[in-house]
Amino acid sequence: MEIKSTRRKKGKNTTLSTLVVDGKPYQYILEDVDRDLFETTPLEEISRIKVPARTAIPVGRYEVAITYSNRFKRQMIILIGVPGFAGIRAHSGNTHLHTEGCLIPGEKYGTESGDYIVGNSRVATDKLQSLVASVLAKGEKVYWTIEQKYDQ
Repeated sequence: MEIKSTRRKKGKNTTLSTLVVDGKPYQYILEDVDRDLFETTPLEEISRIKVPARTAIPVGRYEVAITYSNRFKRQMIILIGVPGFAGIRAHSGNTHLHTEGCLIPGEKYGTESGDYIVGNSRVATDKLQSLVASVLAKGEKVYWTIEQKYDQ
């Protein structure tokens, strides 16, 4: 399965993406500030530019798994091998105060005080995780690609 989030809009502290699964529009993703990091950016540079818990993950393609989160005390989607980042999960939330570098799915989006927010996040997160779990249960791989194509 191929998941693709395309970064479309920037807020003061946020990045909003459209989410497509196997070529079909699916949801939205809220992230922290996109600081133009890429999977190929040297680790030293990522470390220099990254603001912990306030930086969107590097643009790139990552394998997806579902593992137990000690923080959330449940099974959750995780992106594997994100350079300079650890524990990048897809979890519910509504604003940039909930992201901490992770990906927040939403069924709808809006703006608040110059930043993007997402709505129906718990439903969106559960729906995405169920879909990923069903594919992984068949022994198939799941990949999540993040790209930049900002609206003008």
